[in-house]
Amino acid sequence: MTDLDIGEVARRADVPASTLRFYEEKGLIASTGRRGLRRQYDPAVLERLALIALGRAAGFSLDEIARMFTPDGQPHIDRQMLASKAEELETRIRELGVLRDSLRHAAACPAPSHLECPTFRRLLKAAASGAVATPRRRAPGAATPRRRAPGAAAPRRPAPGAG
Repeated sequence: MTDLDIGEVARRADVPASTLRFYEEKGLIASTGRRGLRRQYDPAVLERLALIALGRAAGFSLDEIARMFTPDGQPHIDRQMLASKAEELETRIRELGVLRDSLRHAAACPAPSHLECPTFRRLLKAAASGAVATPRRRAPGAATPRRRAPGAAAPRRPAPGAG
């Protein structure tokens, strides 16, 4: 099978070409060479990109994902690490369920003011004590591929010195 150019890989993986270059810089994927100025990739990179996307969706950092591959590029995933991440996700799901239920209550609460609602006051108290989970911030350098509609052109970078 012939190599795919960076644009085709980006289209099929639904990530910007800049993400592919970033992943290559981080050692997560490797190009097979260039045709002119365009990087070329083995079609097997699509499966690797799918594994990376799955890891990102599960909350693994790019460094953690990189450690899931052997030096020759084969997946070697620590099952205990997966079980641990599954437990983290289970905890987060429970926390989000409580938050969802609290928001639904606040939206339908008949109290004249949310601050007069005992349930809402308990939620505020829990939030103040740190018991309510807040969205996690991404680690520095952790890229999050931006999704775009299938077939949509990748955003253009401004020319150096522009804007």
